[in-house]
Amino acid sequence: MAQILLQTVWFIPCYPLIGGILSLLWLPAITRRTGPRPAGYVNAILTFLAFAHGAIALTAIWNQPAQQQFIPWLKVAGLDLTVPVEISAVTVGATVLITGLNLLAQIYAVGYMEMDWGWARFFALLGLFEAGMCGLVLCNSLFFSYMILEVLTLGTYLLIGLWFNQSLVVTGARDAFLTKRVGDLFLLMGVVAILPLAGTWNFDELAVWAKTANLDPTVATLLALALIAGPMGKCAQFPLHLWLDEAMEGPLPATILRNTVVVETGAWILIKLQPVIALSPVGQTVTIIVGAATAVGAALIAIAQIDIKRTLSYIVSSYMGLVFVAVGTGQIQTALTLVFAYSLGMALLVMSIGAIVWNSITQDIRYLGGLWPKRPISGISFLVGTAAIVGLPPFGCFWALSEMASGLAKTNPFLLGIVLFVNGVTAFGLVRVFSLVFGGKPKQMTERSPEVAWPFILPMMVLMGFTLHVPHLLAAWQVLPWATLNYTAIGLLVGSTAIGIGAGAFIYLNEKWEKPVRIGSQALQDFFAYDFYTAKLYKVTIIFAVGFVSQVISWFDRNIVDGFVNLVGLATVFGGQSLKYNVNGQTQFYALTILFGVALLGLLVSWPLLVRLSLIVGG
Repeated sequence: MAQILLQTVWFIPCYPLIGGILSLLWLPAITRRTGPRPAGYVNAILTFLAFAHGAIALTAIWNQPAQQQFIPWLKVAGLDLTVPVEISAVTVGATVLITGLNLLAQIYAVGYMEMDWGWARFFALLGLFEAGMCGLVLCNSLFFSYMILEVLTLGTYLLIGLWFNQSLVVTGARDAFLTKRVGDLFLLMGVVAILPLAGTWNFDELAVWAKTANLDPTVATLLALALIAGPMGKCAQFPLHLWLDEAMEGPLPATILRNTVVVETGAWILIKLQPVIALSPVGQTVTIIVGAATAVGAALIAIAQIDIKRTLSYIVSSYMGLVFVAVGTGQIQTALTLVFAYSLGMALLVMSIGAIVWNSITQDIRYLGGLWPKRPISGISFLVGTAAIVGLPPFGCFWALSEMASGLAKTNPFLLGIVLFVNGVTAFGLVRVFSLVFGGKPKQMTERSPEVAWPFILPMMVLMGFTLHVPHLLAAWQVLPWATLNYTAIGLLVGSTAIGIGAGAFIYLNEKWEKPVRIGSQALQDFFAYDFYTAKLYKVTIIFAVGFVSQVISWFDRNIVDGFVNLVGLATVFGGQSLKYNVNGQTQFYALTILFGVALLGLLVSWPLLVRLSLIVGG
């Protein structure tokens, strides 16, 4: 049975795709008779089948070498568009992670979207996302991976814009789509350029080619930069990061996926392309600089946010920045471990704050507080999620951050300092959110805020169990970095976590400390709170330049192009109006007119010859 499911692992993306199609069949006429809920139930059942298929197949491929399958699609003019499928413990395990998180998100959505009639569209789009991500991790081709990323970009636009009657939702969906398109455009250039150089789009073959490739440094640099740009947009890295913050306007159950496995699609492509990017030292340096700048900047922005959802969105960008640093320094296994451990912890954090958002009047953390005795399960989930993504032993991200810190301690102490700083600031920011939401005394907005119903609690409890068992899973997979650990770096990592947690608790759980807390000047706080004024920088640079060029083109089109066309039209009208007065019905007059026109035309055509003859005669 397990072997059969392993050989048909390519069918895993088809389960949610079928579920999404069946959900779309819940037309308004059917919905009026049955209600919207069956559309979600159908999708959840098929997601469960995909999860079960992947889990059983994983037992068959465990400790076995990777296998390749090929699905023929199109062969024309020497171009072979066969879809290669990689079946390995990593790829099948990734499908289990994706389908498992999506199943929990769908159960969560049963409670969160209880009064919403857009179930069919919402669950269909969740199915599209799940199918796309499962197809992405199984696909072993850069070309088809790019096609899947484009489908996911469209899905992002549609899912964020689910509540399209709200202006902020429309703006967030539009900005997310356009921002990702910038990175996708450059990635497409890289996809097209790499084929004549390497002769293949297969990731494994690209890695083999990169070992012996001898490219011109300029070509290698341009290729690497193009391939980096796509993951920058998907992972919300500076300067293509604003879309993730605006995407918080969409339904929160979708944020469970977007803040975890959706942003990690860019990281997955980056990890796959690391051997090609390593051909260019400039490409590696840019990867590190982008990741480090985003990790530090987003961590600082996160601690200045007052919207409970946005306090997490910038942490997403920050941790994806750490993944960029790991890839840029060649720590591929560390990047994979960090992606896995982070996704579970962040999903748990999003579920916890989603339960707060669902039955609270406000999302402003300054007006929340005192929820610990009222919301114990949500509070415990938040604490477990916090422990899971910071460098706190023995939880999941501790091992990934320890391995990263140990590697950087030998090669780049400056980057080690960045990792420690980001870890400490993240710990401080999460304790700040916990203290303001769950600590202190109840406020007017939280006097009546009971614990939520079972559709919220069940996925939180299940995910909490898996999150707590991440160290056991890493030990079973034999990826714990016992042999390479630098205990000095580990001590510094734990110290930064302790400082961040201690400082956050001391400031925000201290009733004597004036609230709202002010650290530094108001101008500095605004600088962080408004995202380094990136939006305004966009307006005075890119938006201004595009607007100016658009106005120039519009003036040229209206006055020059249209003006010439209008001139020809007016001349034609004037000529026609003039000629109509010469019509008298006499044949000899028409003949004379034709002869005159032919003579004039002949004179114009022969004019250069006549001029030359006159010069010869005169000479």
